[in-house]
Amino acid sequence: MALKIRLARGGAKKRPFYRVVIADTRSPRDGRFIEKIGTFNPLLPKDDAERIKVDIERAKHWLSVGALPTDRVARFLDDAGVYTRKARSNPEKSKPKAKAQERLEAARMAAEEAAEAEKAAAEAPAEEAPAAEAPAEEAQA
Repeated sequence: MALKIRLARGGAKKRPFYRVVIADTRSPRDGRFIEKIGTFNPLLPKDDAERIKVDIERAKHWLSVGALPTDRVARFLDDAGVYTRKARSNPEKSKPKAKAQERLEAARMAAEEAAEAEKAAAEAPAEEAPAAEAPAEEAQA
C-alpha cells in the first residue's frame, strides 16, 4: 500500500482549513485517511505559531515506514527539520524566448547608460560650483 502525507481540505467556502493526514494514494483528497498528524490554517499570518501544527514524532514514524510527503507538506517538514526536500530547478520552458531576452538586454544597457550619464552629470557641476562662487566673494570685497 502506497502512503502519502498530504493535506485534506476542510472549512467553509473561501475559508480553507487543512488537516495533515496519512492516506493511501488511492483514496480521495478529503476522503478516508489513516491518521491525522497535524493542521494547517493558511488564513493566519505566516509568523503565527498556530498556522502550522504537525506532530513531528508521528511524521518521523510515517516517513520511516515509507510514506512520501506532497510538495506542500514537504515544505512544512523541511522547515521543522524532519525531512530534506530535493532541490528543484525551473524548466527551460520558463525562460524568456529570444526576442524577450533581446528586449531585456536592451533595457539593461539603456539603464547602465543612464546611470553613467547621471554620474557624469553629478561630477561635472560639482567642479563648476566653486568657480561660480568665487566671483561673488570678489564682489563683496
